[in-house]
Amino acid sequence: MSYTRFAVYFLPPEGALADFGAAWLEWDCVTARTVTALHVPGLHDVTMTPRKYGFHGTLKPPFRLAEGTDVAGLQKALLQMAATCAPAQCDGLALTVLGRFLALTPVGDISGIARVAATCVEALDTFRAPPSEAELVRRRKARLSERQDALLQRWGYPYVMEEFRFHLTLTGRLPVNEIDYWTETARAHLPTLPAPFAMNAVALVGEREDGRFELIQRYTLTG
Repeated sequence: MSYTRFAVYFLPPEGALADFGAAWLEWDCVTARTVTALHVPGLHDVTMTPRKYGFHGTLKPPFRLAEGTDVAGLQKALLQMAATCAPAQCDGLALTVLGRFLALTPVGDISGIARVAATCVEALDTFRAPPSEAELVRRRKARLSERQDALLQRWGYPYVMEEFRFHLTLTGRLPVNEIDYWTETARAHLPTLPAPFAMNAVALVGEREDGRFELIQRYTLTG
């Protein structure tokens, strides 16, 4: 399989939460297949934006491979990183409104999760091609802070390191008057959320030619 971009995700392990996420978004990036949607009117439309990524939490945002690097080298580096990076844990996950979209976010001390994400961003940075001028312009339309712009230039993405906020996205941007409805709808369909929430592995994913992401390989954190 040929991929246009790569990323490092947290993917929920096999179980109720992973099954919910696949059905909610209609795409299972672990098995690379379309999943029959939940019977919720309007769900297909509000999940259109996050669908192609699958149910995940981003640790290293999508990037193109730098010139002179290849997938084999990226996989080797990720294996080495996982062997020196300790797993992380927090109290649990909670359904949250972030801006105008819904996501599951960590509860309690998130320093361990932030550490794993920062390690992924930094350890694999030599494999990341720099963003194009068009990409920089597009990112800057979000009215970045001075620090976010500096992070964009250094790491290719503005919401990393201290600006990072781990989340598993459930919807795209919602109309203000629909946020309460979709919050209650999501809550009614969510399985029991993990408590504590453990991040014991990371996943290398690739963006296919159709724009959807799929799992390439998981790596257990054993540092």
